[in-house]
Amino acid sequence: MLKVSVAILTYNQKAFIGQAIESALKQVTDFEYEILVGDDFSTDGTREIILDYQKRYPDKIRPVLHPKNLGQNGFFNTVETLKLAKGRYIAHMDGDDYWTDSSKLQILADHLDAHPDQSACFHNALVTHDDGTPSYELNAPDQKAEVTLRDLIGEDEVWFIATSAVLFKGDLMYYPEWFRKSSSGDIPRYIILARQGPIGYIPRLMSVYRKNRGGVSNKDHYRDARFLRNRIMMYEGIDRETNFEFTDKIRVNISRYYRMLLDARQYSRNYFGRAALALRYLWMRKPESNEWRCVLREYVVPGWMMNIYSFFALLPHRLKQSSGD
Repeated sequence: MLKVSVAILTYNQKAFIGQAIESALKQVTDFEYEILVGDDFSTDGTREIILDYQKRYPDKIRPVLHPKNLGQNGFFNTVETLKLAKGRYIAHMDGDDYWTDSSKLQILADHLDAHPDQSACFHNALVTHDDGTPSYELNAPDQKAEVTLRDLIGEDEVWFIATSAVLFKGDLMYYPEWFRKSSSGDIPRYIILARQGPIGYIPRLMSVYRKNRGGVSNKDHYRDARFLRNRIMMYEGIDRETNFEFTDKIRVNISRYYRMLLDARQYSRNYFGRAALALRYLWMRKPESNEWRCVLREYVVPGWMMNIYSFFALLPHRLKQSSGD
């Protein structure tokens, strides 16, 4: 059995795909590995670059060229590409990321060989931004040497493992329905893996992770009801997947998304829908009294009712002021 399969997943990344493939080709190992490049029906010239690399490296590169875009934010491109992987270990990489250390595959594979109880391992990554924001290392110096399921679940979204930094055991992956519908691939993948064994960490910087892809800001996502509802669905699935062991934390996390839904574009003129969401948020989060009043005042109590309340609340003051005059 082949030891490692590299899976590069791409869609319309003409400017970056060559660098990603080159970084995989430059790996120095004492074992054979393959490079699968799954293209989700790119139309910008990405596919032509992949085919050119295949011509130059026919024994190493295996293009997986889908006849149409498979959708779901690249999820099905990933699944269909990984179905063809022959390696015991899988090294996943997005087409706009790249590896910076030619010994990366060797180091990670050796680590998993030496730690058979672990489901995966990862290393540090440099996060760069297309908008010029300063780069930074994703993992702090005090990053734990071994990550468990508990470390991946919190009251806020937990993400500290770059896609390009992971090597995992391919036979451990499965795709429940909530995963298949999720717009996020990394978070569910690490949950699935960590359920079956801890994830090791190697404190070495060996890849680059690009953010602000396609010019789409994360802030825009958090004002889109479809994105927010997808996150709610994903965390409800994670709650079931983990047998409700972390329900208290996950419930708080889910409530965050209901709070963000109140300001989503789709609810800006939908009073009844937004009021229902506000009550749902208050029921789930059970916030302090000040926030209770604020949410009720801003999203639940109609404006005309607030005007009447304000009128009568201020009436004694006005009458007193009038009598004084």
